[in-house]
Amino acid sequence: MSSKQTEDFDVIVLGAGVVGVCTAYWLARDGRSVCVVERQPEAALETSFANGGQISVSHAEPWANPSAPLKVLKWLFDREAPLLFRPRLDLHQWLWIAQFLVDCLPSRADRHTTEIVKLASESRTRLQEIRARENIRYDERTKGILHFYRDQHEFESAVRVADLMRKHGCERRVVDADEVVKIEPAFEENRHLIVGATYTAEDESGDAKKFTQGLAAVCERMGVQFLYGSEVVALLPGEKEGVVQSVELRTPEGYRCLRARDVVVSMGSYSAPFLRPYGVSLNIYPAKGYSVTIPTNGSNIAPVTSLTDDEKKLVYSNLGDRLRIAGTAELSGYTRHLDFARCRAILKQVQALFPRAGRFEAAQFWTGLRPATPSNLPYVGRTRRFRNLWLNTGHGTLGWTMSAGSGRRIADMIGAGEGAVVA
Repeated sequence: MSSKQTEDFDVIVLGAGVVGVCTAYWLARDGRSVCVVERQPEAALETSFANGGQISVSHAEPWANPSAPLKVLKWLFDREAPLLFRPRLDLHQWLWIAQFLVDCLPSRADRHTTEIVKLASESRTRLQEIRARENIRYDERTKGILHFYRDQHEFESAVRVADLMRKHGCERRVVDADEVVKIEPAFEENRHLIVGATYTAEDESGDAKKFTQGLAAVCERMGVQFLYGSEVVALLPGEKEGVVQSVELRTPEGYRCLRARDVVVSMGSYSAPFLRPYGVSLNIYPAKGYSVTIPTNGSNIAPVTSLTDDEKKLVYSNLGDRLRIAGTAELSGYTRHLDFARCRAILKQVQALFPRAGRFEAAQFWTGLRPATPSNLPYVGRTRRFRNLWLNTGHGTLGWTMSAGSGRRIADMIGAGEGAVVA
């Protein structure tokens, strides 16, 4: 084991998922020296690896909404349910669920929807700015997102939410089944299943892993240092109270100590247990999600518009030569065990809706831990305990959607030396 080496940076970012890399990018654009620490050998190998691919302002309604408690009760004993709760002897799981139920109150759900729309809209604009400036290609599509509904009551509820979103700048338009087929011809065979939809033309889709790794390469050219295969061992306080002076790491070459004026935690689901010993309490719990990637082999029957199936809680994104379907949430702790029954359930839904979409026999399955807060609002701001310890984490199912915007927000706060205390 080598002796500790000490290096100085303006900012250390913990985590190289899409949120952490976007944070590093904006900080580097502001002229700061940045180091990104990541335990995996490359960027975007965990939650950003194979997500649903949507840049979805229109998906801003949180899981915690007035209709959720009855749905959760209905799904409780259904192994294929979109939301699966596996009770554990885990106090943090139960605290999360208790707050989730509080956040289902109509006034709270509306307030959270409004805040998510604001951040997601800002983020979509920032992503487009990055794409234009850096010329990153990531199988992007700008054909909008279509939310479709099979149940009349659910559709009517969506109309009310769409009205709320339009008031805050998200042009989520209500359309009938005929227009659904015009927007996405792949629905032709199963038009009878659709009672209506909402369409947001400004939303986008693309491969989050490709984007993140492309942006990481841009960051490296800008001088950002990435320490891959490195695990954070400890945050070390300084002589002044309430300040993190340095970060101790375990790297492949040995232990290293990095000093910085500011530290940003973007460790996804692991942010909460990592920060707990330092007196920083985050109500983040992993919502295990699944994805299925199906080779399309140029099939002209596969949907090309990004889709959201509200009833089944699935999203579809066409990524050129493959169709990505992702969704469901399993509250089962930090296990990343791949439950093939849930994978097959997703595949069955796709085959029923788009039976000629691609090579189902060659489907690839994946699971990842999405860092969910009860409200779906991420932690973007400063900690109370340490004034130079910042949070950009807890984005849940909307990490890809909110990443560019929340990264810019944190960079602005660090530049100003002040920001909202969020934990």
